Amino acid sequence: MKDNAKLFFNRELSWLRFNTRVLDEANNENFPLLERLKFIAIYGTNLDEFYMVRVAGLKRLYQAGIIDCGADKLTPSQQLDEIRSYIHKEKSKLEKLFKGICSDLAKENLYIKSFDELKNEQKKYLKDFFFNNLYPIIVPIIVDSTHPFPHFNNLTFAMAIKLKDTQNKNKIKFGMVRISRMLPRLIEVDSGIYVPIEDVVSEFIGDVFEGCEVVSCTSFRVTRNADMEIEEEEADDFMELMAEGLKARKKGEIVRLEVGENKDSSLLDFIISHIKVQREDIYEYSIPLNLSALWQIVGAKKFAHLTLPSFNAKILPPLNNTMDIFSVIDSNDIASFQPYESFDPVVNFIQSAAKDPEVYSIRMTLYRVGRNSPIVKALSEAAENNKQVTVLVELKARFDEENNLYWAKALETAGAHVIYGIPGLKVHAKIALVVKKVGNSFKKYVHLATGNYNPATAKIYTDISYFTSNENIADDAVKLFHSLSTGYSHKVKLDSLFVAPTQIKPQILSLIKNETKSGKDGHIILKANSVVDMDVIEALYEASKAGVKIEMIVRGICCLKPKVAGVSENIRVVSIIGKYLEHARIYYFKHSNPQIYFASADLMPRNLEKRVEIMTPVLNKGISEKLFGILKLQLEDNMQSHELQENGEYIKLKPNDKNAISSQIEYEKYINALNNASSKAQDDKAKKLVSRIMGES
Repeated sequence: MKDNAKLFFNRELSWLRFNTRVLDEANNENFPLLERLKFIAIYGTNLDEFYMVRVAGLKRLYQAGIIDCGADKLTPSQQLDEIRSYIHKEKSKLEKLFKGICSDLAKENLYIKSFDELKNEQKKYLKDFFFNNLYPIIVPIIVDSTHPFPHFNNLTFAMAIKLKDTQNKNKIKFGMVRISRMLPRLIEVDSGIYVPIEDVVSEFIGDVFEGCEVVSCTSFRVTRNADMEIEEEEADDFMELMAEGLKARKKGEIVRLEVGENKDSSLLDFIISHIKVQREDIYEYSIPLNLSALWQIVGAKKFAHLTLPSFNAKILPPLNNTMDIFSVIDSNDIASFQPYESFDPVVNFIQSAAKDPEVYSIRMTLYRVGRNSPIVKALSEAAENNKQVTVLVELKARFDEENNLYWAKALETAGAHVIYGIPGLKVHAKIALVVKKVGNSFKKYVHLATGNYNPATAKIYTDISYFTSNENIADDAVKLFHSLSTGYSHKVKLDSLFVAPTQIKPQILSLIKNETKSGKDGHIILKANSVVDMDVIEALYEASKAGVKIEMIVRGICCLKPKVAGVSENIRVVSIIGKYLEHARIYYFKHSNPQIYFASADLMPRNLEKRVEIMTPVLNKGISEKLFGILKLQLEDNMQSHELQENGEYIKLKPNDKNAISSQIEYEKYINALNNASSKAQDDKAKKLVSRIMGES
């Protein structure tokens, strides 16, 4: 089947369609205006990373002469052509959406204005702002034989300027102004009025280039290859190697040039005469560059009424018990679903372990922990209190390398034993192990999750969090941490848990094969971020051909092609894009025992074959029902759900007036209902949802 390219979607083009679904939510009138603007910011950030990593990777493959690189059989050159065409076509849609939202925001007294649209007193304010705040910091450059064109780091924002000599009007010069990332991207003039910084600079830059008159100017931004290549086998000091890699990232090959609205073609000619970039990778925009900067407005507290109301995450029984958390875990296994349920118990678990005099050992994996991490602080405190603290800090977590280097050094300084990753593998597993003395013996407590130990992302990512003192799982946790310490993670096999790269993929394939035997009575539900692995896809095709009902909730990339006659007509694929980022991986197989698994791993070769990941079988009946209820609810979503078609397009589902279901909103109602079960004010939908989710699976 792998020889039939028509049965597989291209990974990169599938990702582009995902980002289009993100952009389309900016047009969703069910969302408040700043919530819609937020989707444009996310779209821009996503596209930056896509070019830095995926497009850069395709360019390297093309330069290396690689032709065949996927089941869809598209060459790197063909993929690059498709990507460029797709993004160029989508540019007008992006510009129209941005301008439309800005027009609607103006009705709410929130403006993004050009300098020319301002009142005289506002212009005077910006003149003072320029000379007091920008003039001392910006770097003006005339490019000539003694002043070479400067190096621009990745995602550098700058302005190109065409000038003429005031003494000799025929003498044309070109210069530029580098704009520091420390400066605000949008300058607030009055309450609710923002002006892009390039508008301010272009208005007063003539006062910087003495003896010259400004003819024209435009903003531009460069994107470089940011995918570090690390020769781990040759490294004596992995931390030093990563630090060098971060420096090299700033000098990677330029893979994209973005240019602001520009009516003077000679400015673009000047830029590309000094910046080596293919014409197809130049994008000219009539809206401000660097869309991620829109978070500055989205996060403004005074306009909070233009965003969705924040949900107050709940701590539900038994985690709200006044007993210490270890006694609570002793009573039963516990699962929570962030961000609806609070992440605080996870932080409390590590903080309590750090302070408990009977706790001897804490071991954790850290992939993305965020800034000002209370978990790292607690681990440092534990190490300073002479507890045995072992932490694997994954230095190869893309775009978090610098942050993780900082925390690794801080933990080591506090006295923790720090492991800086495993050669050849990324450690993406989310696991913590606490060993506590109880009486005359030791008891082990384990936390497993689909998401990172990051309190900030736990407020916006949906993830499963699971506490247990199950002896078999705890023994596996010890075995796993021993393998991480010795560097033999690529060989370890566990007894109750399943670990990649040795066990998860074979187990997934075995579960699919077992369900295939049940034919039309079979049922598989897979919730993941991405489905790319060809072996898994082929197994699902075989199950579909046997009559198995297969439902997939895949937020991002999906290389599987549904609804193909004779192959995948029994497979339905949906993608949910909404207020929260769907991040949990939950896998259900009707005829397996147990039926439910959750994992840190997506169904991608990198997760299943090149990372240390964990998949956890759910043995507890109540937790199994809870996770099945989540899957069931999301499959009923008809407000934020998009269904994948055979041609690769996604159609957004349309609810009818009597049956409109947003799974994220409904789950908020469900958690509120559980938190206040005695309230007479519970609405009917919440009551029905409680009944449905707690029903038999």
